[in-house]
Amino acid sequence: MDSHKPYCLAIFLLINSILFLVRMNNEALALFKYNLKLKVMPKYVIEREIPGAGKLSAEQLKGISQTSCGVLSKMGPQIQWVQSYVTTDKIYCVYNAPNEEMVREHARQGGFPANSVSRVSSIIDPTTAE
Repeated sequence: MDSHKPYCLAIFLLINSILFLVRMNNEALALFKYNLKLKVMPKYVIEREIPGAGKLSAEQLKGISQTSCGVLSKMGPQIQWVQSYVTTDKIYCVYNAPNEEMVREHARQGGFPANSVSRVSSIIDPTTAE
């Protein structure tokens, strides 16, 4: 019976160590989520009226993308291009930026129209229904 004591002690210490790490991870996760809420960058949808946008070639779209990325690199990490949707006569772009003025400045420097800039207040998807 005494020969099992070292193993029992080792298992006891292992379990307590795991429980301690779980508690610490939960606290760290809560702190991370709190900091994340404080630092979330506003998201904007930009409507760009570009007649014939849907007929732009892959090479033309690449050129537009390169221009945009060049301006973004000059403006710094505060503004981020998430993605864009090309339709027949418009391009809808999604950006993260601290304010609308920075989004409009990106458009000005890149020579892009920014017919409307709307701040996203909520994001929903099919999981919202659950």
